[in-house]
Amino acid sequence: MRSGIQMVSLLLFLAAASVTPAQPTGQFAKANQEYAAGDFDAAARDYEELVRSRQDTPNLFYNLGNAYFRKKDFAHAILNYERALALDPHHPEGQANLRIARDEARALELVPTKLERILAVATPNQYTIAAAITFWFFAFGAVGFFFVSRRRQSLLALSILSLSIFAITALAAWQLEPGQNGARLAIVTAENADARLATADTANRVLTLPAGSEIRILSERGDWIYAALPNNLQGWMPAKTIEAVRL
Repeated sequence: MRSGIQMVSLLLFLAAASVTPAQPTGQFAKANQEYAAGDFDAAARDYEELVRSRQDTPNLFYNLGNAYFRKKDFAHAILNYERALALDPHHPEGQANLRIARDEARALELVPTKLERILAVATPNQYTIAAAITFWFFAFGAVGFFFVSRRRQSLLALSILSLSIFAITALAAWQLEPGQNGARLAIVTAENADARLATADTANRVLTLPAGSEIRILSERGDWIYAALPNNLQGWMPAKTIEAVRL
């Protein structure tokens, strides 16, 4: 673990030194300077202001996660690393720091479904692009079949193959989008939040979740959300105890 902390410290420093051109350079640089000076509260406030102004990029969320990590607010560090990875699933520093923050928080993780593990070979965006490409191949083959007299069998085979691939990739994109990195993923930000059998503080407890744990929102009712929990459980939680990964 000590070597992991040393590694994350180096990554934190390197991230604080980087400036993304798409972000307002002045405020981003100011937040980086505050971070480098050890004023992590001020750095987090300035990064958060950039997020609220919709200047959200993977590196901004990553740096914000770093600031919270140094404040030992591991739940919000995890939340922002997850947000960085939702925008860039192959952000290596974000993946490394997320693992370390989870270890520090002893946070619980959702178990991916078997289908999600199979489909994890590509991202939702890649599946969407593949679906769009194969749809146009299908359209080309279908039009050619009706208007071109020669090679009808080849065009029919192309249309069927393209339609099959389109259906598979579209289903994969739809399945993954609300999955682990999708719109329903949320992070527990309250300490030791209880999931219950019903929408009442007196209802029986299903599971107590450490801050930083993952849940998947299934439905909402007033100030409560019904969620898929780690350990293949489900329960009701106060909405104020969680924050969605997707803004």
